[in-house]
Amino acid sequence: MSEAVVYLNGEILPLSEARIPVLDRGFIFGDGIYEVIPLYNGKPFRGQQHLARLKRSLAAIGIPDPYSEAEWLALIDRVVQANGLSDQMVYMQVTRGVAKRAHAFPKDVTPTVLIMTNPMALPPAAAVEAGVACVTMEDRRWLNCQIKSTSLLGNVLAAQVAAEHGVTEAIQFRDGFLTEASSSNVWIVRKGRLEAPPKDNLILEGIRYGLMEELCAALDISLEARRITRDEVFVADEVMISSASKELLAVVTIDGRTIGTGKPGPVFQRLYAGYQAAKSAL
Repeated sequence: MSEAVVYLNGEILPLSEARIPVLDRGFIFGDGIYEVIPLYNGKPFRGQQHLARLKRSLAAIGIPDPYSEAEWLALIDRVVQANGLSDQMVYMQVTRGVAKRAHAFPKDVTPTVLIMTNPMALPPAAAVEAGVACVTMEDRRWLNCQIKSTSLLGNVLAAQVAAEHGVTEAIQFRDGFLTEASSSNVWIVRKGRLEAPPKDNLILEGIRYGLMEELCAALDISLEARRITRDEVFVADEVMISSASKELLAVVTIDGRTIGTGKPGPVFQRLYAGYQAAKSAL
């Protein structure tokens, strides 16, 4: 297998040759933004929405967007074509750039831009068919979760909790209310209605959040965004998680407790089918 190639600051080069200076603020402070775009059959899935979120996150921390949407898409295509994979996960990262180590924003620095891809690794069919297990934990992250920052230590620690318990995700609660999992949005179903935490600073608005809104409208499924208590999660008829890499998965146990019937439910089945149809329409 040939070595992967990446885009870094104007160059296409082998991954093993890609280098950034030690004083890059992404390395020193986690001062940067990232995005991950899934590609099916070489085509970006909801690419415009991902790039719009990238732009929002960059603006939120005062990093100028180095490229237009068309330029981003052209660069992504260059990297995708160079790697020659049909189904890929494109990772894009923009840091504030290289400067003397000081906390305040430096002046007149050029952002560092990285684009790389990995082969698509979707959940196995067994996980889709049988559902997955999760655990819960207190959400101890910062209060700007709507920014897709490279400062992901809180998410890393949550993912480690899940790994140590041998489950798919750690579902987080802040002050007794559902926020999100370590790298997924969380959904519950009550009496046929899909419910989710509101799109505020306590969650990252996953691109699948917008997709779920569209699917619900098309499938005539009621959707409500509201604050959801911990107790409501455990007594829900169904629980689901969504992300670019997981797509949509039913959660059938949380902290060892059975959710609903212990099997993926009917609302999940409809939404999952709708998700796959959206992919096929690319």
